[in-house]
Amino acid sequence: ELVKIEKLNQLHEDQIIQRVNLGPLEKENLVKSRRGQGIFRNNVQMIEKFCRVTKIRDKELLIASHIKPWKDSDDKEKIDGNNGLLLSPHIDKLFDSGLISFSDVGDLLISSKVNIEVFNLWGIDPNLNIGKFSSEQMRYLAYHRKHRFKI
Repeated sequence: ELVKIEKLNQLHEDQIIQRVNLGPLEKENLVKSRRGQGIFRNNVQMIEKFCRVTKIRDKELLIASHIKPWKDSDDKEKIDGNNGLLLSPHIDKLFDSGLISFSDVGDLLISSKVNIEVFNLWGIDPNLNIGKFSSEQMRYLAYHRKHRFKI
């Protein structure tokens, strides 16, 4: 009985390998480009010089992250440098997902939905203060806390 099952499995595997009607294994995707992203990044870099959380300064390694998301922003807000922070990719992921935010005075706010151990493993002090924000940045951060941050 076991031999029959093994032969049947081998037959199915051979049939799959011999199939020629699978079609192309790669496909082309059309990507909708966000016009203004380069302008936005330059505008953010004029205000923010490094990731305030990790202190990484190499801008090639940082993401210009919208505080008020692109999809929720008007055309002016989409390229406003005050609507952005330079963040390390893992910090950007937390921020974009609403798992962290910042108070107006720069205190790191951590969602109850994220395991605090993540911060310990990344060497990030959960009581971190990243410094003051401009009044324009505070306006965007208020939006982030109200609409994105998962308490």
